[in-house]
Amino acid sequence: MAKYAILIYEDPTFYANMSPEAWGAVIDAHNAFTAQVYELGGSIESGGALASTTTATTIKGGGTVTDGPFVETKEAFGGFYVVEARDLDHAVEIGKLCPAPGGGVEVRPVVDPTTTNPF
Repeated sequence: MAKYAILIYEDPTFYANMSPEAWGAVIDAHNAFTAQVYELGGSIESGGALASTTTATTIKGGGTVTDGPFVETKEAFGGFYVVEARDLDHAVEIGKLCPAPGGGVEVRPVVDPTTTNPF
């Protein structure tokens, strides 16, 4: 099994005025997703949600520190899962199930930089 990151990108305004019931439905969808990963024969190694981009601090080359996200985009990186899957096709199958109602997800292999140059 190989490791893949499922990166969740969504428009933060999608969640800005969400009711507690709607937020509960999002959490329920993520709980269902984690169950589906195991049903498909994969596993979840880790994951997490990130605080709003308004809380971000960016450090640019040369050590310049600024408040806020590095790039202004409509969709922001909001969370992730690291899953184990048989191959990329399996990881994409899993990624298609990941809830991202305010955007989408990106699936990327996780590499061991001590053995593989990721670039």
